[in-house]
Amino acid sequence: MSQPGPAPPFYSNRLDDDIEEVLIDAATLRERVKALGDAISREYAGRDLLLVSVLKGSIVFMADLIRAISIPHEIDFMATSSYGAGVSSSGAVRILKDLNMPIEGRNIILVEDIIDSGQTLSYLLRMLQERRPASIRILALLDKPDRREVDVAVDWIGFSIPNAFVVGYGLDYNEIYRNLPYIGVLKPTVYLPHE
Repeated sequence: MSQPGPAPPFYSNRLDDDIEEVLIDAATLRERVKALGDAISREYAGRDLLLVSVLKGSIVFMADLIRAISIPHEIDFMATSSYGAGVSSSGAVRILKDLNMPIEGRNIILVEDIIDSGQTLSYLLRMLQERRPASIRILALLDKPDRREVDVAVDWIGFSIPNAFVVGYGLDYNEIYRNLPYIGVLKPTVYLPHE
């Protein structure tokens, strides 16, 4: 007979009830993703293009972005871990899934969900540059400039946001809330210890 695991975090039956404030609604997200797709389509017309999504947080953004890009392109995925089940980056980056294809001589756009401290992105850039791509540019859906510890040049930013713990549109807390169609601030009562 198995022992019961740790008590699950406290979630409402309706995920919306756990959101303190909607920062970016679904319509605004759609509009911005279309504008980013148009800009990339213009800039890379007639050129090789490989989009690399950093899993899992960027998956919803990536799915919408590739449909907003009108030129031929390929996609690949990487997975990293620097948060665990916490609400802030630990600074230690682990590669959980590497690319499936070589990138030497390719034009790469690294697609991130959120840039926080910049530690993960800085690590990924160094690692990918060692593989000699023709170019690497960075596209981040969200940027938290107040949290930056490492200076990284970001080529496209969807939205700059305040230093709040956000979920939705692919971003999670403890693997929950990715399916929300907007980006919202999670209520602290969800992730702070309960008595």
